[in-house]
Amino acid sequence: MAKPIAVSKNLNHPTLLLNCFIFLILMWMVSTPLFANNGININSSNGLAIHGFDPVAYFTENKAVEGKQNFTIDFEGNKWAFSSEKNKQAFLTNPVAYIPQFGGYCAYAVSKNAIANTDPFAWSIHNKKLFLNYSIGTRELWLKNKAPNIVAADGYWPTLMKQVP
Repeated sequence: MAKPIAVSKNLNHPTLLLNCFIFLILMWMVSTPLFANNGININSSNGLAIHGFDPVAYFTENKAVEGKQNFTIDFEGNKWAFSSEKNKQAFLTNPVAYIPQFGGYCAYAVSKNAIANTDPFAWSIHNKKLFLNYSIGTRELWLKNKAPNIVAADGYWPTLMKQVP
């Protein structure tokens, strides 16, 4: 028959403290990916994905439209802003359709195995997917060789995504 495990009544016992510390570290390691930004470009000044611009508006209004604070949601640990309740609901219905490729980082840079921020006005849609770029000039470079750039970026993104803050 197995012996019962003795439990220390001394909460300052070094082994107990060490076990608690190890448990907390393990819990932190397991939970950190749940609270990471999942490769999404988060604006450091406002905490919003893709600089606070409405990802749905690129498709519905064919332009970059800044989101409003009263139309925000948290989706997979990232805060997204929308210009209207209608756009917010469209996103909630099908977020994959509206989240920009490569997390909203510069698509051209990703095609060159690099990470760069984006200008919300330097965008394009191809095959119902949103691509953002560093600048209007960079967008032109992206568009010149769009298909091979997409293939290259798709290959590099899984590794680069792990490197973004």
